[in-house]
Amino acid sequence: MKKIKVVELFAGVGGFRIGLNNASNKYDVVWSNQWEPATKSQEASDVYIKQFGEKNHSNKDIAKVTTKEIPEHNLLVGGFPCQDYSVAKSLSKSKGISGKKGVLWWEIHRILKDSKSRPEFVLLENVDRLLTSPASQRGRDFAIILASLSDLGYAVEWRIINAAEYGMPQRRRRVFIMGYHKNTPIYEKIKKIDSKNWVFDEGTFSEAFNIDKSKNRNTNNFNLKGDLISVSNNFNKKGESSPFQNAGVMIERDIFTSKVFPNYVGKQTTIKDILLREKDVPENFFIDKNSLERWEYLKGAKKEKRFNKKRNFSYVYAEGSMIFPDKLNYPSRTIITGEGGSSPSRFKHVVKTESGRLRRLTPLELERLNMFPDNHTDGCTDIKRAFFMGNALVVGVVEKIGKALVSKLDN
Repeated sequence: MKKIKVVELFAGVGGFRIGLNNASNKYDVVWSNQWEPATKSQEASDVYIKQFGEKNHSNKDIAKVTTKEIPEHNLLVGGFPCQDYSVAKSLSKSKGISGKKGVLWWEIHRILKDSKSRPEFVLLENVDRLLTSPASQRGRDFAIILASLSDLGYAVEWRIINAAEYGMPQRRRRVFIMGYHKNTPIYEKIKKIDSKNWVFDEGTFSEAFNIDKSKNRNTNNFNLKGDLISVSNNFNKKGESSPFQNAGVMIERDIFTSKVFPNYVGKQTTIKDILLREKDVPENFFIDKNSLERWEYLKGAKKEKRFNKKRNFSYVYAEGSMIFPDKLNYPSRTIITGEGGSSPSRFKHVVKTESGRLRRLTPLELERLNMFPDNHTDGCTDIKRAFFMGNALVVGVVEKIGKALVSKLDN
């Protein structure tokens, strides 16, 4: 099989590229773009260049990149910005696809639409909330993405994948979206095969991530009707639960979606497996006695009266406790962008060493939780390195998808 020419958008520090390179030498990244808005420093792009070279890399606002600047390619990949869907915000406050970051979806759409030759495949990643946003029309944002891809000639399958459920070291749930253009044999196969069989047996995601077929599942079939404006204005207008389950396939706007469950047998990588030896951890990562009380407060359960000065009202704030310190014999919780820095936090990981001391995770350990090479982001501050990993994906997930796609193209 010929080389698969890849374009990587919203590249960050190169998670997609590493995963595809690990999957097969048939993937060849011919162009990449990374741009962080509203900041002069472009450290993620600097890391990308340091690791992969400056050739064919763009550090320019994607909205200002013309399609003529992007070379012909077979596969477009990208973890398009997800801040507007972030679980760090309440669902009612997330702006969804109309938010400042969400509009970057239309840059992907523009590139697909105007490319010299429309790429055969598209592989995208986002937070799982994409399937249920916005709160007023649950599932509308994903419906718009599916409808617009269908109008461009793509069949699409999707799957929410929790990396830890397939043996990887981090509980990170993300939706992966794979598109196949109508000029590909895979498109024709999806058109002929029963959609249920594609989701459970024949699809790229089912080949990469086995499904437990013995468990009950909710299924749904429907068609996305109308132009994109109609979909945007009318999809699930009553605000009921999203019709999209955690897996599905769409062809010619006909959708089959089902709830699926993982079926994994093998080694489970845990926090303990990725830790440095205590003697190799810099002293500034250990929690001092003076701040321990603050850590315990933030991690603990609370039910307390608070007062909002701005709005001049009192309320009772309540939240449950966090496991403190984190259990070493389990995969980690999801890494967040605020993982770095020594200040106490409810959400940062804290582990207990063999000597009984408590400490935060180092940037190298955070890289390992995302299955990046050790010290991939070395040279930046610890806070920035943690930020990169909070924005990154689990490389092993992309690697398994990459292998499954190559297998389909070889058969």
